[in-house]
Amino acid sequence: MSAAESVKKPAAVRFLNPASGYLTGYSYTLNPYVGCSFACSYCYVRRMPVAMFRNEPWGEWVDAKRFDEGAFRKEWGRALKKGAVTVFMSSATDPYQPAEVKEQVTKRILEVIADEPPAFLLVQTRSPLVLRDVELLSKLGDRVRVSMTVETDIEEVRKRLTPQAPPLAARLRTIRELREAGIQVQAAISPLLPYSGQFAQLIAEHVERVVVDDFFRGDGSDGKRSAQLKMEDRYRDIGYEELYAPETADRFVDELRAFMPHGAVYFGHEGFMP
Repeated sequence: MSAAESVKKPAAVRFLNPASGYLTGYSYTLNPYVGCSFACSYCYVRRMPVAMFRNEPWGEWVDAKRFDEGAFRKEWGRALKKGAVTVFMSSATDPYQPAEVKEQVTKRILEVIADEPPAFLLVQTRSPLVLRDVELLSKLGDRVRVSMTVETDIEEVRKRLTPQAPPLAARLRTIRELREAGIQVQAAISPLLPYSGQFAQLIAEHVERVVVDDFFRGDGSDGKRSAQLKMEDRYRDIGYEELYAPETADRFVDELRAFMPHGAVYFGHEGFMP
């Protein structure tokens, strides 16, 4: 059964959850879906209870959260009354995965948010589907940033480690079109995968802001989850074992900074903050 075929709609739940851990600095995380059909081999959610206690392989199931506009408007209004609201969407799923084409949970959430904007919203995705909502995102002005994941410039690496994710060229095109629409956007090289000598220059030509992260400092467990997912073995299988080291990301950050203005390149937690 495909992920699209196994989408379920559980009972209505709250959408705003207090941010913690790696995302300390935000008021809330917001996940329109439970599960993710992109099924990235390195995804840290694979090692979380939501995935480990599900009797289906990660990537083959998606639950669309039941959206009730009236209930969410009340939830959103209560949050705004407490003070400045900053939201990370999404921390444990992709808000623009294929299920969104039909379910439109993310779009309906944005319609409410656009009416009463937060202090800041970060939209973390790897999907060109985000372009569908350019008009809604534009209403948020400088209160929103789209963070587009582009982990490598080698399409074969993408196919081996994230075979169900969108092609790299489509993501770069999406970045360009978002910028042309006046929407703030950054490239999230997170986690950095094996790359070519041209990657830093390619990214510098597409964006004004970049955040880099790796398997050792960015999986929320000091590398333990990545080790449990046997990412070093996966690197060995595709012939890049020598790149599985913290020094690889440090070196890439230096390469990026040679092409980009001061203050445009971030590493880890800081680059995802409001």
